[in-house]
Amino acid sequence: MDGKPGRWVTTTGQPRKPGTGRPLPAWLLLWLLLLLAACVPIEQSRYDAAQATTSGQRATSKTAVAGGQFNRFFPKGQQDYTVVYTQEKSGFAEAVLKNKGTDVATLSIFDTISNPAAAAKYQASTKQVSGYPTTDIGTNGTSILVANRFQVQVRAKAATFTAQDRETWLAAFDLAGLANLQ
Repeated sequence: MDGKPGRWVTTTGQPRKPGTGRPLPAWLLLWLLLLLAACVPIEQSRYDAAQATTSGQRATSKTAVAGGQFNRFFPKGQQDYTVVYTQEKSGFAEAVLKNKGTDVATLSIFDTISNPAAAAKYQASTKQVSGYPTTDIGTNGTSILVANRFQVQVRAKAATFTAQDRETWLAAFDLAGLANLQ
């Protein structure tokens, strides 16, 4: 060689030791990192199967009742309780039940025409509230099926709101009016 420092020779003319050369440029390291990341297989999400089966389908039936029409069937506030409407969309309406300003339950009406399986679970019901079949939804919810179509639900948000309280508030809905909505 000509004695000039280069790729394989140091400034003193000695051969370079492996691993003591110039560091790789930052752009090359970034490129290698991105290349490796692109090669990692992507795991399937637990939601992918549901997405595949419902892709292109409407979430609610075109014949579902507009959510705003349900509001008149909700119970009115009484004593220390107030009902605050929080959501309405096609086939669904929801309100929060407050006791002295604290959320104690959610109240909702759902048109099961968009999900007939939701109505089917009441067929085996042996218990009734106000003459309508009822079922428990987890440990904090109770619901009834009105006119084989409308699911009316009360879900506790406070530990002090009991199953009996849920049934009392279910009975406070205008169930006869809701049954005539069809």
